[in-house]
Amino acid sequence: MQIEIRGLERLSHRERQVVALKETGLGNDAVAHRLGLSPATVATLFNRARGKGYQVVLVISGDPLNVFPADADDDEATEES
Repeated sequence: MQIEIRGLERLSHRERQVVALKETGLGNDAVAHRLGLSPATVATLFNRARGKGYQVVLVISGDPLNVFPADADDDEATEES
């Protein structure tokens, strides 16, 4: 699985770093430690980035969630007939 963040061009370099780490599930303390910032600065940067707007898109290869059976295409064709 990959994460794609759309609208990064509107964010500063530091905001991009914070968004990338926060959107992968890290908390403010972990992001702060990794980037050498205070947790308050991380929160400020994240809120500023959210205000500028961006979208997070998950790109999933294959079917790791097992929601599409192997014969799903055949089922759809049968239902349309």
